[in-house]
Amino acid sequence: MASSAQPPAAAGGGGPDGGSLAGGGETFGDRSLSQGLSVLVGLGLCVTMLGLGCAVELGQLGHQLRRPVGLLLALLGQFVAMPLLAFLLALIFALDEVAAVAVLLCGCCPGGNLSNLMSVLVDGDMNLSIIMTASSTLLALFLMPLCLWIYSRHWINTAVVQLLPLGAVSLTLGSTLLPIGLGVLIRYRHPRAADLLVKISLWSLLVTLVVLFILTGTMLGPDLLAQIPASVYAIAVLMPLAGYALGYGLATIFKMPPHCRRTVSLETGCQNVQLCTAILKLTFSPELIGSMYMFPLLYALFQSAEAGLFVLAYKMYGKDSYKQDTLGEEEDTDISYKKLKEEEVADTSYGTVTTEEHNSIQMEPTQTAL
Repeated sequence: MASSAQPPAAAGGGGPDGGSLAGGGETFGDRSLSQGLSVLVGLGLCVTMLGLGCAVELGQLGHQLRRPVGLLLALLGQFVAMPLLAFLLALIFALDEVAAVAVLLCGCCPGGNLSNLMSVLVDGDMNLSIIMTASSTLLALFLMPLCLWIYSRHWINTAVVQLLPLGAVSLTLGSTLLPIGLGVLIRYRHPRAADLLVKISLWSLLVTLVVLFILTGTMLGPDLLAQIPASVYAIAVLMPLAGYALGYGLATIFKMPPHCRRTVSLETGCQNVQLCTAILKLTFSPELIGSMYMFPLLYALFQSAEAGLFVLAYKMYGKDSYKQDTLGEEEDTDISYKKLKEEEVADTSYGTVTTEEHNSIQMEPTQTAL
């Protein structure tokens, strides 16, 4: 790729970050492994979306549509709270236009499959988790480009925003509907095969992220990774953490039970980083996006680590209280049942009432056959 074709934003005259990112993007684009990496990103996204579709049951989907709490929480968490959070962090840390677009893109993404796995580990509501992930993925087809268009206005005079491929973003999102639909069909006709595919998709999620991180780090080089601004690393740490807190607060406002609050918290903070990576890789030129291609991978690293700490804290401190609450409810039910049986026995022990000829009432004891 000739340097004369390099976009103005990546030319390196826009600040200390611009030059280094542009140089990294040029090196990144010249590697022959880049095309193979694009294929890996696309395949990983397809497997993830297939697994998501296999986790959706039509009966549960119909129930959620009749009482669309999960749909509403997905809407508020993924397309109100997270895009606004990404926008505010980009302003607070004064990111350049390239880094800001990468952060905004990650913030506007729907929920990811990692939240489904973590919800199981914290005794969350699995049905709610899956419905929120599926709903946010479908809503992203329309709301993700809209959020990107709204929040990128602050950087509208920069080349990276003027070249923001909203049409390509919508096309990438639309392409995810096919594997999701196929997964729903498999779940409907072959439930056992669907269960297996769900497990495969979760493992492929972890493997794909590790491979992407290693390959991208190798292609970009350690020197360029060291030149990524500290503010970008700070946002990668703070953004999922704040997302978890916002989700928990949102569920608290809706007065949801504790296990649902944990679910909504994880759903809000866990973004679909495969989708974000695919959009950055498949819709932006390497010279334009540069090393900011690494941001969703950094986000994935820290969102997984923080979710892991969340799970660990729950296993150490919250698990016992959860069991005690459940046991307490069972004991209350058992005690009430015993009292009811005792009263029934007491009522029958007094005897039967008989009426004699002289209008007198006499109690006759009854004997219980053993």
